[in-house]
Amino acid sequence: MLYAVLGDIHANLHALNAVLKEVRDAGVDRVLCVGDVVGYGAHPAECMQAVRELDALSVGGNHDWAVAGKVSIQYFNADARDSVEWTRERLSDDEIKELTATDLIAIAEDVTLVHSTLFAPEEFDYMQTLFDVQLSFKHLRTGICFCGHSHVPVMLLNGESVECFLTPELTLEEGQRAIINVGSVGQPRDLDPRACYVLYDSDRRKVTMRRTEYDVHAAADSILKAGLPITNARRLVLGR
Repeated sequence: MLYAVLGDIHANLHALNAVLKEVRDAGVDRVLCVGDVVGYGAHPAECMQAVRELDALSVGGNHDWAVAGKVSIQYFNADARDSVEWTRERLSDDEIKELTATDLIAIAEDVTLVHSTLFAPEEFDYMQTLFDVQLSFKHLRTGICFCGHSHVPVMLLNGESVECFLTPELTLEEGQRAIINVGSVGQPRDLDPRACYVLYDSDRRKVTMRRTEYDVHAAADSILKAGLPITNARRLVLGR
């Protein structure tokens, strides 16, 4: 089966539409989403609708849950707090309920989805250290886990030791387990402003990082016109 794995869309409809065109052209069988469909960008309802129409298997991200009121925004930075409050005011009650209903972990065949870490997904911590990675592998019950949250794509393999790969393609050997951060569709932070997502061929166990050009300046302009923080627009252009 060919999966497309999306994450951290962050209400960036321009980026999402560009990615979905590639996904359709690739003949993907199923779409998976590791969370944060909303937040930062100017089109939260439209992005939620697009993901809904894909019948994507999705988990909740910290921005999704913050908009739904399931986590406090006390520790969000000022721009993120403003973005959450702006988003709440523009979603319907049904859309808020949809975000509220998202789980933190989901499994499809041999694939696990989570937004942040597997050992404490409700904390929405970043997987920053070797200890974080090893503990997540201890909680992994399938062959592969896709995650997001950092907006930086990376592939981690668990063998005799943890190996880290930044290559665009990786084929898993028999028995190998992997945690793959799929990067960000809507707000990349690895100095590459192109949208980022993953294609996963489960039959071949092949993971491919894809980068997609889209109209970054149009997306940034939509943020400014919506009255969202200027930083949200600037980050798109800089890719950070």
